[in-house]
Amino acid sequence: MNIVWGALILVVVTAATVSAMLLVRRRAPNGSYFSDGDRASGVFGVLATGFALVLGFMIFLAFDSYDEARSGAEAEATILAQQVQTAQFFPTDVVAELTGELVCYGRSVAGAEWDAVDAGTFADGINPWGAELFLTLRSVKPATAVEQSAYDQWMDQSLERQQARNDRLHGAEGIIPLPVWVVLFLISGLIFSYVLFFADPDERAVTQGMLMGSVSVVVTLLMLLLIFFDHPHGDGLGTLQPTAMDRSLRLVQAQIEVVGMDVTPPCDTQGNPV
Repeated sequence: MNIVWGALILVVVTAATVSAMLLVRRRAPNGSYFSDGDRASGVFGVLATGFALVLGFMIFLAFDSYDEARSGAEAEATILAQQVQTAQFFPTDVVAELTGELVCYGRSVAGAEWDAVDAGTFADGINPWGAELFLTLRSVKPATAVEQSAYDQWMDQSLERQQARNDRLHGAEGIIPLPVWVVLFLISGLIFSYVLFFADPDERAVTQGMLMGSVSVVVTLLMLLLIFFDHPHGDGLGTLQPTAMDRSLRLVQAQIEVVGMDVTPPCDTQGNPV
């Protein structure tokens, strides 16, 4: 979530709830609407504790999904660089082709695919360059022990890369189901409504505003944090970025230059075929 939008939502919600408290305070009876403040505070404690437990558990699950997506992105980038090295042990007629397609795969992940995930328009399916790599590999016929070993290693790395890709994309889907969101928002509304019954004209307006404002800020911030972890892609502060893949692509390019290979990737900088 963009930090500007988050701050705006926080300000709007807090201003609305504080204004509601001050408005209700004008006609509230002396001592608040509760005749027994201690008993009312105890009920509020139970309500707030239940909300905090549910929300805390959801944040934990969402953070675990966020961390899994981040780890998957780093693993996918690392395996890509390893496969470039493995490709150098294949027959010479496919080395440049496999290397170029691996570069295109990385560009696609860090470019077109990542942008689609950020925009929420990514559809399930394989990476097109993953399919091209598979088709190219079908033409490889290992003739030596080294080539056979490289072939076996490549297959293992391809499976690991696909699993890492699945982990990376898992975080884009969101793991919090709609019924949980409905329950959380209903409980949030109930908490705000319950606090309104503590309106007391005998208390200073600043005190009443602080009472409602502190509750509003805490609840809103926690809900925004849950939304961020459930959808960690985008251009906001702390969102997932293709940093690891960009780093691997720079490393691969440096390796290609060091060994003096003539590789022309069949794609543009965003991984689109040319």
